[in-house]
Amino acid sequence: MTGRSSGILMHITSLPSPYGIGTFGKDAYRFVDFLEKAGQGYWQVLPLGLTGYGDSPYQSFSSFAGNPYFIDLELLREEGLLEKTDYQGLDFGNNDEKVDYKKIFQHKMPVLRTAYERGKEKYIEEIKTFREENKDWIEDFALYMAVKKEFDLKSWQEWDEDIKLRKESALEYYSGKLEDEIDYWIFLQYIFAKQWKELKSYANSKGIKIIGDIPIYVAPDSADTWANSELFLLDKDKKPIVVGGCPPDAFSSTGQLWGNPIYNWELLEERGFDWWIRRIENNMELFDVTRIDHFRGFESYWEVPFEEETAINGRWKKGPGMKLFHAINNTLGNVDIIAEDLGFLTEEVISLREETGYPGMKVLQFAFDTREESDYLPHNYDSNCVVYTGTHDNDTVGGWLKNAGASDVEHAIKYLKLNEDEGYHWGFIRGAWSSVANLSIAQMQDFLGLGSEARMNIPSTIGGNWQWRVKPEYLTDELAEKIHDMTKLYGR
Repeated sequence: MTGRSSGILMHITSLPSPYGIGTFGKDAYRFVDFLEKAGQGYWQVLPLGLTGYGDSPYQSFSSFAGNPYFIDLELLREEGLLEKTDYQGLDFGNNDEKVDYKKIFQHKMPVLRTAYERGKEKYIEEIKTFREENKDWIEDFALYMAVKKEFDLKSWQEWDEDIKLRKESALEYYSGKLEDEIDYWIFLQYIFAKQWKELKSYANSKGIKIIGDIPIYVAPDSADTWANSELFLLDKDKKPIVVGGCPPDAFSSTGQLWGNPIYNWELLEERGFDWWIRRIENNMELFDVTRIDHFRGFESYWEVPFEEETAINGRWKKGPGMKLFHAINNTLGNVDIIAEDLGFLTEEVISLREETGYPGMKVLQFAFDTREESDYLPHNYDSNCVVYTGTHDNDTVGGWLKNAGASDVEHAIKYLKLNEDEGYHWGFIRGAWSSVANLSIAQMQDFLGLGSEARMNIPSTIGGNWQWRVKPEYLTDELAEKIHDMTKLYGR
């Protein structure tokens, strides 16, 4: 990323759509047009993987596979794979500002199966090529999803011993028995990749780059941990010995216990970090820039014994450091990466980020803690950073102004010269846009001045997250023009 630019953070799920959840359909193209009118250079999204329990895009069934929920039904109809009657009138949820994931799972997945039945012969050659190009992950992923269905969606650690441990005879047996189900999942990945590629090409043709996001860890119940269990610190029964999280901080007095298995970094290093290189390569195909969540974990990570109920009794362990990034650069060349370096930062973490050359992150909401001078105040930035009004883990600016401590809000008002005529949320955005940071990003919710009801996620909670959706009538030409004016004013 070079020069001054700006962008908007809004996940695919948050796009308008008549079918309960945002997709890669016409409303996504309209949002690209909105970004162009608003003079933006970037659209940032969250991870695109399949979500399971808790609906978090940071806990996916695969580090490589895409979420079929994003497949657009109207585009499938245009291809002759669906009739309108296949999906019209189905209950995808009745709130156009919230995603109802249960209803999407219950009603959208059967419609996609109908599309598979009609399309599997039509795209037989293309799918064959796609399968070959992605053979290093797609066969394991599709088998995992098929076997998961066979075992009533249970975690792979609760499957029968033979398939849980991937015994050759069991792999052969289930591959034969579940062949059609495996083909169904591969078909969905083909359609996902096809629709996303077309949308991304459209965005790129308008001068807009996509910033993607990858979690540092993988979900315990995932094709990654089942198919590559040797790459994680698991016991002989394939249960995690230790899991990831972070120590107590401003977000949580007991820390955050994520429950993700920890990498066997020693073995990964012996193998030249092959799995990680493939993962980054996959993201380079999906996105123009990749934000790596919890970057500090590459320097040191918080490791918690599996049986613990909170993250308090964890300990810091050394990560792979520059060895991993040298391996990535030597194989893939220079990769556009944003390092999510938030949280407890040591000199070593800062040194690692500086050595990689990747821009770190500044969150404006963190700048106004009156207990201390903050690195997040714009006058402390250097240009090699990305400034956010807030991320998906923060309250909206409107919510923050209402819920933060009175002295912190007062500090923000004074520092940013916030006033009601301009709108406090616009003053916050101005603070980011006018800074020296090479890239400034704001959530769509902040441009709209929405409150806590539009918050995307509250860390360490399950249920009620990842649901917010924008109404199509909010994305007006007037708003685009206002964003464009501010962007031009500050040379972005």
